[in-house]
Amino acid sequence: MALSSTKDKKRPLQSHRKGDKYDLSSVPKNEKGGVLVTDDELAAAFEFFDMDGSGKITMTNLRKRLGVFYKNMPAKDYRFLMNNKPELTLQDLRELLLDNEVTNFDPVAEAFKVYDPEGTGFVDHKVLRDMFQNLGFGEVTDEDLQILVETGDVDQDGKISLSDFRNMLDFNKAQVAAQEAADLEREQQEAEREALREAQKAQAGEGGEGPAEPAEPAGPAEPPEPAEPAEE
Repeated sequence: MALSSTKDKKRPLQSHRKGDKYDLSSVPKNEKGGVLVTDDELAAAFEFFDMDGSGKITMTNLRKRLGVFYKNMPAKDYRFLMNNKPELTLQDLRELLLDNEVTNFDPVAEAFKVYDPEGTGFVDHKVLRDMFQNLGFGEVTDEDLQILVETGDVDQDGKISLSDFRNMLDFNKAQVAAQEAADLEREQQEAEREALREAQKAQAGEGGEGPAEPAEPAGPAEPPEPAEPAEE
């Protein structure tokens, strides 16, 4: 696993500590007051769990992915996450999560617990290394690990706290949104260029069926017939 150092790069976010615990004021809400889950987030999660690209999440998929993070999750919890179904489609996930009414829950703080199993308030470096290796990123060297920590360490204290973790996720979302906006702009510009090319072709007579054939010149007019003499 080869990573590029971020040591000297400008960090775009500031660390805002609030005790590094549940911060419900920072949890975006949907129209029903539950935790906001966007279509893009659902699509990304579905792609992560749909390991074989079948368009469905199976219990096997779920166990393989979540087993990296939760070593001893009970079978009943897996069944609960699968909504007691053998498989889930993306539409199933939408119906389950888009309009949820879950309150008093901080998903970022809960996710952070996976990286801080001892409750120290900081990401455990060994856990971080093991997770990346178990997810298939290959060997994570000490240098790789240092770069990962530097990337997530917003306040540059050498450790990744929950507030660092929050900021890192927000920054990643902002980067994705910026990339999507740039891609959309490029597509619009290409569409405009294509429309201009088609207009130029049509103007030059190269579009459609081509220019109209010139009309053949008319022949000489026939002389009029002589008028018959009037009867007396």
